[in-house]
Amino acid sequence: MRNHYSSIIIAILGLGLATYLGGLSALYITALLAILEISLSFDNAVVNAKILKTMETKWQKRFILFGIPIAVFGMRFAFPIAIVAIASGMGVMETFNTAVESPDEYHHILLSVEALIFAFGGAFLLMVFLGFLFDRSREDTWIHMVEASRTLERAGEVKGAGILIASAIGIGIVSSTGSYEIAYAFFSGILLYVAISTIDGLLSVDGIRNGLIGFLYLEILDASFSFDGVIGAFALSSNIFIIMIGLGIGAVFVRSMTIHMVEKDTLANYRYLEHGAHYAVLALAVIMLIKIFVPISEVLVGTIGVTIIGVSIYNSISINKKELKIEIEKEVITSAKTNTHKEG
Repeated sequence: MRNHYSSIIIAILGLGLATYLGGLSALYITALLAILEISLSFDNAVVNAKILKTMETKWQKRFILFGIPIAVFGMRFAFPIAIVAIASGMGVMETFNTAVESPDEYHHILLSVEALIFAFGGAFLLMVFLGFLFDRSREDTWIHMVEASRTLERAGEVKGAGILIASAIGIGIVSSTGSYEIAYAFFSGILLYVAISTIDGLLSVDGIRNGLIGFLYLEILDASFSFDGVIGAFALSSNIFIIMIGLGIGAVFVRSMTIHMVEKDTLANYRYLEHGAHYAVLALAVIMLIKIFVPISEVLVGTIGVTIIGVSIYNSISINKKELKIEIEKEVITSAKTNTHKEG
C-alpha cells in the first residue's frame, strides 16, 4: 500500500485542481480520464516491471523521482503540443496558445497527424511484442500453439526475424496508404527500438541493464502507450489542463503499480502475467495500426487489454493451485510410505 501513497496524494491534489478549474463536471471527467489511462496502460505497468527489475536500485528510484513529472508534464502535456507544433509549422508557444484559446483547432491539428502517431507507436509496440515472442530464454509458455510451435522455433533461428516481420507489415501499410509520411513514422518506430535494444545489449553487464538506457526505453514505451489516450481524451474534454491532470493521475498510478510488482516479485508469482501483458501490447499495436484506416473506440482498446491480462492472471492462479495440489499429494504419499516402513 505504501507504494501508492504518493499516487493517492497526487490524485487528491489533481482532482481538487480539476474541480477548481471546472467544477464538478471537470472533476467527473478527470476521474474518467484517469480510469481510461489506467485501463489502457496496465499492460505497460507489467512490461515496465520486467524492465525495471533488471536495473540498478538507484535507477529504479530515479524512475519514480524523474519519471512522474516526465509522464505527467512531458508525455501528457508537452509532447502532444510539440507534435502539433511540428505538424502545423507553428511555434511551440503559438501552439500552446492555440491549445488554450482555440482547443477545437488544436484538436483538429492533432487529428490531422494521428495516423503518423499511430504508425510510429504501433511499430514500436509491435517490436516490443516480437522481442518478447522470439526471446528463447523464457522458461514458461502460455499459448503453447504459438510460443512452443516448431514454426516459431525455426523463425527464431533467423537473425532479425522480428525486424523482418515488422518491416513486411510496414510495407503492406505503406502500400495501402501510399503515404511516405506514414512510411517515415512506421520505420522510425522500428529503428528507434532497434537502436535502444542494441545500445542496451552493449552496455548491459551480467544481466544488469544500463540505467540511463533502461530509463529512456521506459519513457519511450510510456509515450507509445500514451498516444492513444491523449488523442482519445478529447472525446471527453477539450481542456488540455484537464486532460493532463486526468491522464497524469492515471500515469502516476501505473508507475506505483510497476514499483509494487517489482518489490513483490509479482511476475514470478503470476507466471503468465508477463505473457498476458505482451499479448495486450500486441493487441494495442494492431489496433493502433488499424486506426490509421478506421477509428476504434478507446473503451474497446482498454477492455481488450484488461481482459487478456485478467485471463493470464486466472491461468497463473490455476496452474499454481494445480502444482500445489500435486506437491501435497506427493508429500502425503511419501509420508504414508514412511509410516508403513516404520510399522513394518
